[in-house]
Amino acid sequence: MRKLLLTAAFAPLMLLIGLPAQAATWTIDPDDSHVYFKYKYGNDPYQGEFTNVQATFEIDPLSPSNCNFQVTISIADIEIESPEVLDYLHDYELFDVDQFPTASFSADSCRLTGMDSFESDGTLTIRDETHPMTFPFDLDVETAGGKIRFRLKSSVTIMRLDYGVGQGYWANTGEIPNDVEIEIDVYATQQ
Repeated sequence: MRKLLLTAAFAPLMLLIGLPAQAATWTIDPDDSHVYFKYKYGNDPYQGEFTNVQATFEIDPLSPSNCNFQVTISIADIEIESPEVLDYLHDYELFDVDQFPTASFSADSCRLTGMDSFESDGTLTIRDETHPMTFPFDLDVETAGGKIRFRLKSSVTIMRLDYGVGQGYWANTGEIPNDVEIEIDVYATQQ
């Protein structure tokens, strides 16, 4: 019964965009996609962006619980306003890009939470520390340049120290809190 309800919920979306009723592979559109991280230093808010994100999404519209997300983020390709802060982020006490040049998210289970939203259950790996992570996504479907594409938006909070991002001086949460917000706004086109 649940599968029937999930299929019924997804059916208008499939009719609207004309998706084939089978699994499809989508890849991230790097020109229009953004993955931000937001944190505080003292009471001041700051933001950076991971600018080199590689991602593929496999989603079956008739069985949305069957999905496969593979996301790789190049930590070296961070954009942030201050060159000094960038040096700190690359350093061994924070991301340690020499030893851990990438972070990744992998998911193989999804579930609808509404007509235009779902959650993906998987694992997030940063600095060789892997923990379960659920990403809630809002989903929009649109046409651009004659191609159908998804727009996935999400916001989650992670605890940086769980992933080893904060050794030595940076382990102190007095100036930089443990929580970091990850904001995702990505587009993916069908292959």
